Amino acid sequence: MTDVVIVALISLAGTLGGSFLGVLASNKLTNYRIEQLENKVKEHNNLIERTYKIEKDIVAIKKDIEEGFNEIGDLQQHHK
Repeated sequence: MTDVVIVALISLAGTLGGSFLGVLASNKLTNYRIEQLENKVKEHNNLIERTYKIEKDIVAIKKDIEEGFNEIGDLQQHHK
């Protein structure tokens, strides 16, 4: 083999190796970022679920307060 061919093969091996390592590093970073986004989505969904629960609780509390006011009004009318 001539020196030119040997240099070309070494260059090819270096280029392929560098490209392969670059793809692996990029893939690792992409997977990490996707994992972080998934965690943020889970936190957001948890917040939404808690908000819905709070809204239901508020409706129930409003109903209890309204019933309490009605009972107070009834008691006030009976004592007059």
